[in-house]
Amino acid sequence: MQDVLIRNGTLLDPVTGDVRRADIIIRNGIITAVGEQLPSSGLTPYDAAGKFVSPGWIDMHVHLREPGLEYKETIASGCRAAAFGGFTEVACLPNTEPPIDSAEVILAIQSRAQGLPVNVYPIACVSKGRKGRELAPLFELKTCGAVAFSDDGSPVQSGHLMRRALEYASMLDRPIVNHMEDLHMGPKGHMHEGAVSARLGVPPVPALSEESMLARDLLLAELTGGHLHVAHISTSKSVALVRQAKASGVPVTAEACTHHFALTDLAVEESGFSTQTKMHPPLRSQADTDAIKEGLEDGTIDAICTDHAPHAAFEKNVEFTAAPFGIIGLESAWGLIGRHLVAEQHLDVAAAVHKVCVAPRKILRLPVPEIREGAHANLTIFDATTKWTFAARHIRSKSSNTPFLGARMTGKAWAIYNNGQLVDNGD
Repeated sequence: MQDVLIRNGTLLDPVTGDVRRADIIIRNGIITAVGEQLPSSGLTPYDAAGKFVSPGWIDMHVHLREPGLEYKETIASGCRAAAFGGFTEVACLPNTEPPIDSAEVILAIQSRAQGLPVNVYPIACVSKGRKGRELAPLFELKTCGAVAFSDDGSPVQSGHLMRRALEYASMLDRPIVNHMEDLHMGPKGHMHEGAVSARLGVPPVPALSEESMLARDLLLAELTGGHLHVAHISTSKSVALVRQAKASGVPVTAEACTHHFALTDLAVEESGFSTQTKMHPPLRSQADTDAIKEGLEDGTIDAICTDHAPHAAFEKNVEFTAAPFGIIGLESAWGLIGRHLVAEQHLDVAAAVHKVCVAPRKILRLPVPEIREGAHANLTIFDATTKWTFAARHIRSKSSNTPFLGARMTGKAWAIYNNGQLVDNGD
């Protein structure tokens, strides 16, 4: 346990938007004092002058790859990446080997995450083996600690199975997180269907494959009352469908990835078919990107995540159509949020933090950390103005597949404190 005095910080409450200058004393992982000019005797000082201090952030959509795919990422390396990005907690998706469809796998993940400065919450499978044929043991998985259910990149194609999953999830008070894609509409697609894919001659992934699946699931959520969470929303019509459903009282929430408001499908062409621009859902059009920003601004989209998806270099160093989908995103997330949302005035700082702190935890039924005496210290220290260039030396992940190397960032996560550990990202 590190006993710390965080001095001169600007405390930010992302629920109320209130800010105030204060020091924080942390002993044995507990906040013991919050006030001005607190004594520093016996404490490790951290000068937070010019920086915000908020409750710790959470990324609700990451791929830690362990168990089974540790050559891409491990729980430990993924948590190092999360800490650099300002995240004190992550929720990990179940596309592991074996998948997270049993108590044994959940318990193994929890065991391997013990002692780390980043908390790990497993999202378990909807169906056994992510095969879409038979429901996984949802009650058992919840009892062991699953915070949601998803078949991740193997979207639930059966409407009957999705209905049953939503019905069970409503009884268990857990969301169903679906990757919205009708696989029959673009089974061999590699990038967004549009003018760029036509010009490049790349097999496309139509926006309709996402939108048609989403429309189905919204109807099922309305019927069952089950909480539907839309993973990595990516098209303008999808945003409009969620907006309309929310207005009608459908129990739906949605998340957007940083890359879907930072890049468009033009990046594929401009990069010369770089496989670092290949993700799933794919980068969409400018109109789609604008709609995501608007959805984040008006509250249609609740949360911001990264879909952090590590792949080894040998997997990405192939031709575009042969490469796997996915990029890492934890380390660059806040810099992209600051550059594309805060600096462009789509969100103020408090609203942006709400989407990486409060909203994801409400979706996953997790408590939101508090900055008060007697509370466990779970904090992120950051600013929204520092200009910096994302470089290879900033990557803490085991993989380095990202299109943002060399990109200018606005805003930096300087440190986290969680589980009695201070992780300082200053350089």
